[in-house]
Amino acid sequence: MVSSPSSLHGVVAEPEIPSRLSNLPTGSTFDVTARESSFDSRKTLLRRLLRAIAGIDVEADFLAATLGVLLANSLYCALQVGRLARYSTSEVAIAAALVGLLYVLMLKANGAYTRAMSLLRVRETERVIAASFQLLLVGLAVSFCIDLPISRFVVLFSAVAVPSLVLTEKHILEKLVLSLNAHGYAARKTVIYGGGLCGSRTFAVLTRSPKLGLDPVAVVDDDPYEIGKSVRESAYTASRWLNVAPGPLTAGMLRELGAEAVIISSPSISAERFEQVSVEAALAGATLSFVPHDTITSDRALSYWDADGLIFASIDEQRTGSIYEFAKRIFDLVFTLLILLVLSPALFAIGLVIRWTSDGGALFVQERVGKNGKLFKMYKFRTMYANAPKYEHSPVSASDPRITRLGAFLRRTSLDELPQLLNVLRGQMSLVGPRPEMPFIVKGYTELQRQRLWVKPGITGLWQISADRARQIHENIHYDLYYIRHRSFFMDLAILLHTIAFAMHGI
Repeated sequence: MVSSPSSLHGVVAEPEIPSRLSNLPTGSTFDVTARESSFDSRKTLLRRLLRAIAGIDVEADFLAATLGVLLANSLYCALQVGRLARYSTSEVAIAAALVGLLYVLMLKANGAYTRAMSLLRVRETERVIAASFQLLLVGLAVSFCIDLPISRFVVLFSAVAVPSLVLTEKHILEKLVLSLNAHGYAARKTVIYGGGLCGSRTFAVLTRSPKLGLDPVAVVDDDPYEIGKSVRESAYTASRWLNVAPGPLTAGMLRELGAEAVIISSPSISAERFEQVSVEAALAGATLSFVPHDTITSDRALSYWDADGLIFASIDEQRTGSIYEFAKRIFDLVFTLLILLVLSPALFAIGLVIRWTSDGGALFVQERVGKNGKLFKMYKFRTMYANAPKYEHSPVSASDPRITRLGAFLRRTSLDELPQLLNVLRGQMSLVGPRPEMPFIVKGYTELQRQRLWVKPGITGLWQISADRARQIHENIHYDLYYIRHRSFFMDLAILLHTIAFAMHGI
């Protein structure tokens, strides 16, 4: 609920949200697949925009610092101060660029490129001043200790011009980011669950840190004592505030608000309530972050971020970018086509032997669950008798009565997996990734186990080459969580090499 308190005349409450959040629909149906696709697209665009903004921040600081040195040198020449040392235009430009680069490194060392701003932006100004003072000391040291014709007046003028231009540039860039956020290009609408001191701090951090890309549109709490209280922006002029609205937080409420992110700002939340909020956020397609507390298990795939001293944890879906995904797909296609070309006679021969040694077809086709829960038909060489039930837990030993004699060899050498190369060509699987499971098993997944579905499944992976492959996949979730968090192109290559060695060992 948002309303302007009578004591604040002329203050505008932004942004507008429904006034009766507790009455929002909670059971409306929606197309989960379409929403996930749309959300993934917006999340990718947001990630690119934030990376671009961060890059512009560094480049703008470099240009501002370089320009500051050029202006200082121009002022020195114009005033004809002291013994005038003249340099060519190219020499001055190169020196200014080197100083600009050094200044950016000093800013980075002082922590200037965190996305969260401090209270009243004082820390940002502090870091600019600190880096400028360090630059002054270096410049004076160079002018005194090294035999170079560097005027100390230029150093002194630069110590004033550089921070002045950098602070001006940062103010302009902040206005640019705020404008992008206002038009919905870079900011995700965010609901804060939990009022009180922590909720107020969270709201303040988000409103004063536009580069975080999180725009708070509501603060919700189930505590009657907190409902109706206001949380306010920390700024010279408090232009934004929200009243704490009554819970419970539901997927319908999040969809009504268009929220794409939820932050749990209640450190004392119960484990049961945490799971309920997590489920509602997942149903609405919203990401989840929270203040760390003792109800969260340590085996979740988490990443942590510091927003001006306030630590948040996020369920970390992926740590890779579009370049990795593109390279992975190209490698999958090229390597798969090469394998099929080289092994096609052997694949044909294996198919014939399967048909000759037992009744039934050579291929076994079964529905599996892929990325984001999408079903697909997975292909394998048949290793069990044709009358074996199609959907049951996989055999855990070669002595399983469902397995044929040839099938035991194929499973031991992993040759039965080769037809899944067709799934790789169709884009349903990758060469490396979590093993796809059967639908009836996925239905019983916990929230933690469902994290396996964040990435495209693979023919091989960490679990597949471990001794734990004799047990159920979902019972060894730590392999997949580790891969999802740390995967890279070179890790994929390493897993493929280990898979080849593992398969050769089984022959």
